[in-house]
Amino acid sequence: MISPALGLLELESLARGVVVADALVKKARVRVVIGEAITPGKYLLVFLGDVAEVDEAFVEGVAVAGPKIIDRLMIPALSPQVLDGLLGRVAQARPTDALGLLETQTVASAILAADTAVKRAEVRLTHMQLARSIGGKGWFTLAGDQADVEAALEGGAAAIDPGLLVATEIIQRPHAELSHGRR
Repeated sequence: MISPALGLLELESLARGVVVADALVKKARVRVVIGEAITPGKYLLVFLGDVAEVDEAFVEGVAVAGPKIIDRLMIPALSPQVLDGLLGRVAQARPTDALGLLETQTVASAILAADTAVKRAEVRLTHMQLARSIGGKGWFTLAGDQADVEAALEGGAAAIDPGLLVATEIIQRPHAELSHGRR
């Protein structure tokens, strides 16, 4: 399977967000996987497709968004694990796994950190939450051998602006009652 490219636009205006979504899907063959209002009163657009199409839609979206754009991100080859996370499909952790947690100030930084982390080490994405009910933040959990989880967290944190990183944490052997990654 060829990894899709990802485009992300976050706008300060809900109304302009809908206009941008319409413009970019008219401009190029992309699939909008997230197009919704997020906390606190912003609009988030995440779209996928081949690199050329996402690039064309991204350029159009930025132009139509104008000064209403808050954040943007384009990843030419999104990790299949992060794609699954965006679609609500995540892996399961094993009882012997370490659990890594990474929290960011923005959705774009969370996606970039997650994509970098899962490409850096042999880990599984076990939870991803973006913006909803968390003030526009993003966070995710990873499971695997402790050394791999540590390397993945280090890579994910290094991939984003330090001012956007809220926290990284690791739990060596989480209790079975811990819900993230152990459903």
